[in-house]
Amino acid sequence: MKKVLACAVVAASTLAAPAFAWEGKVKACYDKVWVGPKYKVTKELVMAGHTEWEHRNGQMVKVWYPSVYKENRTMTKKGHYVAVKAPCRVAK
Repeated sequence: MKKVLACAVVAASTLAAPAFAWEGKVKACYDKVWVGPKYKVTKELVMAGHTEWEHRNGQMVKVWYPSVYKENRTMTKKGHYVAVKAPCRVAK
């Protein structure tokens, strides 16, 4: 029984030893930053700009109505994360 227990202790210590022995140095730190999707935008003319005569307060008034456009958006590139170099934070 003592031999089995001793073997188990030796095996556990040899497996854990490499984890304690490594002391690496930090080379660089990066933050994860979200980059939004990119869109191609086109506009479609719905109604051209024009003037109209209207009756307002008992007189004739010439009124300008601006053009009306419909905006069409097509996704060209999906959103994704990018690693951006950042200052390292000190562990407390």
